[in-house]
Amino acid sequence: MSFDDFSRKPHDRLAELMAKDMEGVGELIRARMASRHAPRIPEVTAHLVEAGGKRLRPLLTLASARLCGYDGEDHLRLAATVEFIHTATLLHDDVVDESGQRRGRPTANLLWDNKSSVLVGDYLFARAFQLMVEPGNLRVLDILSGAAATIAEGEVLQLTAAQDIATTEETYLQVIRGKTAALFAAACEVGGVIAGRDETVSNALHAYGDALGIAFQMADDLLDWQGEGGAIGKNVGDDFRERKLTLPVIRAIAAADETERAFWARTIAKGQQQDGDLDEAQRILGKHGALDATRREAEGWADKAVASLSDLPEGEIKACMTDLARYVVARLT
Repeated sequence: MSFDDFSRKPHDRLAELMAKDMEGVGELIRARMASRHAPRIPEVTAHLVEAGGKRLRPLLTLASARLCGYDGEDHLRLAATVEFIHTATLLHDDVVDESGQRRGRPTANLLWDNKSSVLVGDYLFARAFQLMVEPGNLRVLDILSGAAATIAEGEVLQLTAAQDIATTEETYLQVIRGKTAALFAAACEVGGVIAGRDETVSNALHAYGDALGIAFQMADDLLDWQGEGGAIGKNVGDDFRERKLTLPVIRAIAAADETERAFWARTIAKGQQQDGDLDEAQRILGKHGALDATRREAEGWADKAVASLSDLPEGEIKACMTDLARYVVARLT
């Protein structure tokens, strides 16, 4: 299935289905990001929250709850919780990565400063924990607090593995499972839990979110090498310039000859990059089929996401979630 097969993007269709719920989530987010004493908090938060992101993670919480027949309002609080956790991690990530652009706009740490980004991120984490407590469901609290810990763990693991050209695919998978897939999985799982469904259903939703998040991150890593800068909100080759060891590079290093290994040691491990290195890196990736191999791996995870939904109720929500898993990889074509 190719990008052109989607006449309308699945997340747009899902947003239409969840439009009323998303309105409620938006109201909650605006109310809870307010601060009577520190006006910089809503300023910094609004810069990122209102930046036009897809709000995919809270959408998945709402969709999972509705898919399971939920008719209450606690899913709105959980969706807002998920968005606050995500936004907090983005604020912290941009400081750690020294990023200057996010979603095609200047980052908060560039417009304000690193201290503001870190402290506002901390505030949003605190707000997230306040929100996740309100439904009074210990299982939900366990899932979302566990996801927050896993995200932090994944970021630290990425930090320790950074620029180490001996990093394995196993470590890479641990990193992206932590920094990306954990919140996708939790966002979906809590929808089933708040709806009162049994573990079989909530586990299936967790598996869907986990596989979707992995496919999503692998596709993003691939787009960094072959996407269009305007379409992905950053410049092609940014990961290379930032010396990030994503799956295409790990695959290419594993197949490298002595000269190529020396190239990766110079550009990634030592950070000694010069004109023409990005083109040479792309040539090496192409020579070893690393980009195609990464695409196939992402497709495999998308297939796992779809398979996880097999026993869940049929309908428009499930169709959108199924198409979403296919879409995150189809956008590579």
